[in-house]
Amino acid sequence: MEPDWSALRDNIRGEVVLPADPGYETVHRPAIARFQHLRPMAVVQCAVDADVAVALAFARATGVPFAVRGGGHSFEGTSSTEGMVLDLSRMGGVSFLDAGAAANGAATDRLVRVGAGARLGHVYDALAPAGVTIPAGCGPAVGIGGLTLGGGLGVLGRAYGLTSDALRAARVVLGDGRIVDCDDELEPELFWALRGGGNGTIGVVTSLVFASVPAPPMTSFHFTWEPEHLPAVLAAWQTWAPAAPDTMAASLVVSTPADPALMPVTSVFGAAHGTEEADVALLEQFVDRVGEPAATQTHQRAPHRDTKRLLADIDVHGVPRRADAHAHSRSEFFAQPLGADILTGLVELLATDRRAGEERELDFTPWAGAYNRIPTPATAFPHRTARFLLKQAVAVEADASADERVAARDWLDRSWQLTHPAGTGGVYPNFPDPVLDNPARAYYGVNADRLRDAVRAYDPDGVFGFLAGMGAAT
Repeated sequence: MEPDWSALRDNIRGEVVLPADPGYETVHRPAIARFQHLRPMAVVQCAVDADVAVALAFARATGVPFAVRGGGHSFEGTSSTEGMVLDLSRMGGVSFLDAGAAANGAATDRLVRVGAGARLGHVYDALAPAGVTIPAGCGPAVGIGGLTLGGGLGVLGRAYGLTSDALRAARVVLGDGRIVDCDDELEPELFWALRGGGNGTIGVVTSLVFASVPAPPMTSFHFTWEPEHLPAVLAAWQTWAPAAPDTMAASLVVSTPADPALMPVTSVFGAAHGTEEADVALLEQFVDRVGEPAATQTHQRAPHRDTKRLLADIDVHGVPRRADAHAHSRSEFFAQPLGADILTGLVELLATDRRAGEERELDFTPWAGAYNRIPTPATAFPHRTARFLLKQAVAVEADASADERVAARDWLDRSWQLTHPAGTGGVYPNFPDPVLDNPARAYYGVNADRLRDAVRAYDPDGVFGFLAGMGAAT
């Protein structure tokens, strides 16, 4: 039977958008093209905490499956469903909680309350006039809630840690409808679980409180190398970038365009927030280590907020990427540099059997620094000894044939298998992987059993399905 959506509509302050309603075609689509074909029975645009509680009760009473959506950027579609989408985008306010001036008089540690539906661009814009920010990513449309609950990396992360490390409190709607505030003293086990283990596992987070950090002027940069220099760039990057000063965040992306006649593109890009002279000197040091001149190089000094915009607009692929491409990815952390044989194999495999319409990508993110200074048991996020993160991805056209999709996934699996023996076995929770043998251990490592215990305590009825989906941690 069709659920009585009018009953839900009459009991919330937000909106219930059905397929026949104006605006449905806009609000039902997530950001990830691969899941835009899913047509939920309803999109519930929650306006207040109580709306979330009412919607969860409705889902339990009717048996309608649900998904929680902040920004809609889940790589594996966990923010999409053909049932009911709980859309938090209306709960996106940003406000300061206190003056919190530091000893030097600068307001650099002020507490900031952010609605879980806020997008990063809005958060940065709201904080910029006060000269502060939070350590997080660059994509302006990415939702703050999902980013934080799975960890949260960004160009300030090596200096200040994960976005979840800046979290000081949160409000959560539990599966039984209770609205709970938590921090280090109030419901501390729930708060522990949310920091790196809270994405779709234990409740719906509706607001977050962060300790802000200074918003420094930054030097953004983008270097490219000719394809024949890729091995040298790979070898230099993996020893230089994780060991660079914490003020330097330099990522490496190697990608192949959809046209097999075009050569792979090698980009090193990111931002640093030392002095401009020190930042440029570090970049020159990296070029010297590569031993080959860059084909192109640019750098620009700008305020933090402007730098975020610049980074979001950098094209690291050489040609425009298709917005409707269907992408798949796998990732892993590494504690040591990859050996020469693995690097050689990666480069060879990247260029092997390329097909028209298929794009491949190796995306290296430097870790270490403040990411590693938090003890592993301190939060649910366990990946505290890694040196870098490698995300491998492949994308095909939306109308690709079954054979083309199989071939793309085959390349991705072979490339991941090539590097996997050298990895830690740890996987970044915000880069979900549907084919992991043991997802609980991969995402949460030695913290998996404690996280499972927290979920049992706060979601004993399995409303969010974590226990059933993650299996045994051993």
